[in-house]
Amino acid sequence: MRRIYLDNAATTPLHPEVISVMEDCMSKNFGNPSSIHHFGRKAKASIEQSRKEIAGYLNCSIGEIFFTSSATESNNLIIHQSVKNLGLTKIISSQTEHPCVVNSIKREAVDTEWVKLDNEGNVDLENLENLLKQTDGKALVSLMHSNNEIGTLLDFTAVAELCNIHNALFHTDAVQSIGKIPIDLSSGNVNFLSATGHKFHGPKGIGFMYINGDNNVDPYVVGGAQERNMRAGTENVIGIVGLAKALEVYVDQMENHKSYITSLRDRLKSGLIALVPDIQFNGNQEKYLQTILSASFPADDKADMIMFNLDINGICASAGSACSSGIEQDSPVLTAIGHDPSRKTIRFSFSHYNTIEEIDYTLEKIKSFI
Repeated sequence: MRRIYLDNAATTPLHPEVISVMEDCMSKNFGNPSSIHHFGRKAKASIEQSRKEIAGYLNCSIGEIFFTSSATESNNLIIHQSVKNLGLTKIISSQTEHPCVVNSIKREAVDTEWVKLDNEGNVDLENLENLLKQTDGKALVSLMHSNNEIGTLLDFTAVAELCNIHNALFHTDAVQSIGKIPIDLSSGNVNFLSATGHKFHGPKGIGFMYINGDNNVDPYVVGGAQERNMRAGTENVIGIVGLAKALEVYVDQMENHKSYITSLRDRLKSGLIALVPDIQFNGNQEKYLQTILSASFPADDKADMIMFNLDINGICASAGSACSSGIEQDSPVLTAIGHDPSRKTIRFSFSHYNTIEEIDYTLEKIKSFI
């Protein structure tokens, strides 16, 4: 059966060049980076070269990049250790953040405020400023760069400037946007950033975090001096090398990929508008991440079966809802933006590996069962 993969916001296939460098590393670069002999030094050099490449893309110091197992680990560390070490009295975030951020915040014993959002998932900047003005002490603002379900982009510069004006720390989960939108950290207005390799055609199980040099926090995982005493445990050299290569390849073709993927998104969106009466699209449709299209189908029996029908026709996408005890409910993101729970949301997410023919095939199949 033909298989079409339109779930790239969940994970992406490995780029061939990434596979090549990882295979080479597995066979030739097996040393422990903490060892001082030839093989250890070679592994350590690979890590530091990867760190240099990532820092170059983000326009920051190599001493501000730390490798972790995932963005989830990075987000947990940043939030928990900021509360522990930096004297935070308040965290300001949104109800549309990834669960690893929301749940990390909820376990901290500090005042928490949830910034207002409109029905497209845009942060209410006036409300954010008022929350910052009302803060006695130090605040951490944690807002994702691009929403993983609906694709709405944060007004990154405006939020960073507000945090700078009000002496607040700014953390952004850049998991979806890294490598797809330019990010420049040289201004110093961003204190923390998290990312993971498998969202831009790198391997799973490897991520990194940016911690601004002015913000010293303790390690979250202890036991050794790896990652300059920030994260104990023997480094995942193979994953690190693969992550750096994936980012290098993706950034090199960023504008070409963006243009091409936008054309795929536009084609699917216009096709759905032509096929489905009362189709709606979740999120900001002017300031969006090009890799995500969240489509809301009108409530009827056929729409309820759309995920099942897509799958049996070989089309891999993602439902915009979560199942709990057999009862379908809108996700927290959709609930936060006031989405009608009687409608059915499907998230289509794209990569440069997708083709126009795949989009047309998807539309053809949707037409057959809607």
